[in-house]
Amino acid sequence: MSDKIIQLNEGVIKQELKELVRSSVEETLNNLLEQEAAELTKAERYERTQERQGYRSGHYERNLTTTSGDVKLKIPKLKGVAFETAIIERYRRRESSVEEALIEMYLAGVSVRRVEDITEALWGTRVSLGTISELNKKVYVHIDAWRNRPLRGRYPYVYLDGIYLKRNWGGEYENVSILIAMAVNEDGYRKVIGAAEGMKEDKASWLAFLQGLKERGLSGVQLFIGDKCLGLLEAINEVFPHAKYQRCTVHFYRNVFTVTPRSRVKEVAAMLKAIHAQENKEAARQKAQIIVQKLREMKLREAADKIEKGIEETLAYMDFPYAHWSKLRSNNVIERLNREIRRRTRVVRAFPDRNSALMLVCARLRYVASKAWGTKRYMSMKHLEEEALMTH
Repeated sequence: MSDKIIQLNEGVIKQELKELVRSSVEETLNNLLEQEAAELTKAERYERTQERQGYRSGHYERNLTTTSGDVKLKIPKLKGVAFETAIIERYRRRESSVEEALIEMYLAGVSVRRVEDITEALWGTRVSLGTISELNKKVYVHIDAWRNRPLRGRYPYVYLDGIYLKRNWGGEYENVSILIAMAVNEDGYRKVIGAAEGMKEDKASWLAFLQGLKERGLSGVQLFIGDKCLGLLEAINEVFPHAKYQRCTVHFYRNVFTVTPRSRVKEVAAMLKAIHAQENKEAARQKAQIIVQKLREMKLREAADKIEKGIEETLAYMDFPYAHWSKLRSNNVIERLNREIRRRTRVVRAFPDRNSALMLVCARLRYVASKAWGTKRYMSMKHLEEEALMTH
């Protein structure tokens, strides 16, 4: 009986199966690309139709890493019509997430050998020992190009904020500020338009940051939204003198609460909300005067002083369409981005150099912007257009 037992080479069988799956994936993806090309041109290969909108001009090859191995995509070249494919778009998103993961693993102190194992498990390809540092350099170049890209079109609303991370500076650990700008463009979509290292959130840092944005093409700004950082308002007035400034109401409330007894915080919060619930700016000013007087009667003079001096900066949003008010009076939209950044940078206790913190933040920003966050309309800009027409 023993001479009839068939001996199977398990390694060879696994390799054969893997190659079978890989070639099947490659064939399927290339068939999908051909199908998309046929739908765009309104004609199959060599087919003559009256509906034809473009012509084929060969193809070019592009590698794509899958869990089944590397496959070669044959991307059709078309004349007369742009070839846009969901497959390539998914690849771009995948590529940016891979880049971010490589940076994150490196900065978190993951060993090079461990990175090799992880890349093979996740993407089916083992990143060799000698190429990981080169990959990081390549990633940095891509991210830097994205960070410094030209800004086209107009951006009526711009949100500004800074986030603090720890970094190694001359052998000592200290906080480093990353300045971030997010904007709503003339079509109502959110865009991350800038990120830069600022040693401190002071006038010099904000001035350099805003000048950089302007040099890259930032225009059409009507309103900046941000916290009252040191020198920010001065920098805005210097670089964009015709734009208005909206102080984030949430940060303003917190500032008032610092001089309010804990037992009175809820009561004072209700008063502040009442100011910003008014139907127009003049009504809000009158309400603020009443509340300031009431706080003084309650012996809360410091809170009254802060409201009296700072309330006007929090009412700028009322000069814009009512439909936009809820999204203009606070910096919440960029604060949510900051929370996402902190979640991803928490694994890195202290960044090893001046560029690594900025690169990881930008990698996360770029990835988030490529998802639904950046492709879903944030607000309808027809209200702003209608108001501009009424003004003129």
